[in-house]
Amino acid sequence: MHNTKQNQALRRDIEMDHKTIEGIVLIGMPCVGKSTIGALLSEQLELNFVDTDQRLELFLGSNLQKVIDRKGYLYLREAEEQVLLKESSQGKVIATGGSAVYSENGMSYLKSNALVIFLDLPRENLEERITNFSTRGIARRPDQSFASLFDERRALYLRHTDLRVNCLGLSIDQLLNQLTQISIKHLRK
Repeated sequence: MHNTKQNQALRRDIEMDHKTIEGIVLIGMPCVGKSTIGALLSEQLELNFVDTDQRLELFLGSNLQKVIDRKGYLYLREAEEQVLLKESSQGKVIATGGSAVYSENGMSYLKSNALVIFLDLPRENLEERITNFSTRGIARRPDQSFASLFDERRALYLRHTDLRVNCLGLSIDQLLNQLTQISIKHLRK
């Protein structure tokens, strides 16, 4: 088991050596801080910042919860894929919506020239942060609990990520410093 994890990490390092990385894409659960840290990271790296949830709301002409209420969560995921496929990651830090990882096409496109970083935090910590689960505009089944959503998405985050960053116990400054160092190491100048 340990060798398998080492082999997977080595394969990812080799793949990243052959990949042209021109941007950073942040993935993770709602309330993990993708938008907050993404905006700060973009300033630090002197890159443009994009929040795909904001782009999605512009594309739909409505807030996410209203779209889910009117047309359902699957409609929102389909629209999200369209937004992801229009967003080049070149020269940008992109904070994706938590459900971006449901789109294989969208993630493959973003990942083609970007470093995808999974901001990971335990479920219990996220549950403390998210006070508006039922009204936040989260693309999920109507009867789905936060725990079920967390388990379902975490597997997808791990599948799509180049690097996982454990955010537990990190201040915003510590996380920003860590992400800045990672980004500088991998970004093409």
